[in-house]
Amino acid sequence: MTTKLSLATLKEASKTAGVPAYERDSLTAGIVHFGVGNFHRAHQAVYLDDLFNLGLDHDWAIVGAGVLPSDAAMRDKLAGQDFLTTVVEQDNNRSGARVTGAMIDYPAPGNAAATVARLADPAIRIVSLTITEGGYFINPASGAFDPAHPAIAADAANPAGPKTVFGLILAGLRARRDKGIAPFTVMSCDNIPGNGEVTHAAVSGLARLSDPGLADWIDANVAFPNGMVDRITPATGAREIGIVADDYGIDDAWPVFCEEFKQWVLEDRFPEGRPALEKVGVQFVPDVAPYEHMKIRILNGGHAAIAYPAALLDIHFVHEAMQDPDIRAFLAKLEREEIIPVIPPVPDTDLNDYFSLIERRFSNPKIADTIPRLAQDGSNRQPKFILPSTADRLARGEDVTGLSLVSALWCHYLAGTTDSGKAITFNDPNIDRLHAAATAARRDPMAFLELKDIFGTVAASDLFRNRFATALGSLQQNGARATLMRYLENTLAN
Repeated sequence: MTTKLSLATLKEASKTAGVPAYERDSLTAGIVHFGVGNFHRAHQAVYLDDLFNLGLDHDWAIVGAGVLPSDAAMRDKLAGQDFLTTVVEQDNNRSGARVTGAMIDYPAPGNAAATVARLADPAIRIVSLTITEGGYFINPASGAFDPAHPAIAADAANPAGPKTVFGLILAGLRARRDKGIAPFTVMSCDNIPGNGEVTHAAVSGLARLSDPGLADWIDANVAFPNGMVDRITPATGAREIGIVADDYGIDDAWPVFCEEFKQWVLEDRFPEGRPALEKVGVQFVPDVAPYEHMKIRILNGGHAAIAYPAALLDIHFVHEAMQDPDIRAFLAKLEREEIIPVIPPVPDTDLNDYFSLIERRFSNPKIADTIPRLAQDGSNRQPKFILPSTADRLARGEDVTGLSLVSALWCHYLAGTTDSGKAITFNDPNIDRLHAAATAARRDPMAFLELKDIFGTVAASDLFRNRFATALGSLQQNGARATLMRYLENTLAN
């Protein structure tokens, strides 16, 4: 017997799960959040729920916002349960569910006027984003904002009818400027180095295409703090919905599963104020960059490193990949010999200890994170998570055997079949040209490195080209496992 999740059924839900200690009608909006996906609901919304449970800052509740069809689907599910979410936290030795209530509204995606009205409300003092690494209109090779992107060009030509997240934010800022209302702070929660600067470049860059005066006002008045976020949060499917129903008796249309660990490091730049998140574990620091480098290159880079050998070996779950001795040893050798040595020091942190923590987190079987999730969107993730480490090593004159192997594994995966001959299902916005380049690389490995918008200057390195060609040739001739073994035995570069 299950109970449909809603405000009216919280008492019933409390028999098996934690529920808010506050009354929902005590909350008022202070944040508009774009991208109400699983990660946001397992991270920022949980921190705010913790804060509200302390009886603090009830004027900082979340209003959702979105622009994609998937946003509309999520909004409908959440609206049907009063914007409540069941969050299941799973450690190796424990599992527990809680219902969070930090979100109080969510205008329908596609209703730009309603979203802009919320953004123009003086009560909204922060606009936050989790729109994925690929949502910032960045040229992958240069890392710079791409003003020529068709979606950006369309919003620049019609600023009164915005269709992108940045067009909506810009419309909200324009309305506030025109009414003499102080601007909100824009806070990215995505895994991008310098995510505040990247967001600033997108908002200001779009403004400059149609209203240079507004762009100047944004540059002078709007804060874009950098932040580092971390919590492994797999996708939701029928399995997760069933577990919440069977184990907790809660009928939740789209629950969230996540690990117990979470981390959030932020620069304290919020001119119009912020919730007291330091009271619930958020770390405020003068410079987030060292923490960003550590997390993006060790954790996200680690995910990217194991995704493709695991996929090629028909491994479905991340913890199963970590149980494979060759993949686990490959990750450890790559991290300790090539990635960690080029990461700048992080205050009060031993990077090898941090990697040991990452190994334990990847090995958690209860999370049931999937290899297909890690393997998706490589055209956006490789230039952010892997290739910066490659570039740093090349600049220092150091070898890149392992990092080149990661790029070769991605290429071999994009050719379309696993080592056992099974067809691979892709999830990447650039898959047509990626697949074409990977197919051409069967005859000429350098064809894949012609993806200059992804590889940039790395592709010009003779050392990288040689190491990539050797690794790809081994993968094509011998398969993923034999190639991993050659790398582990230090014979791949011979």
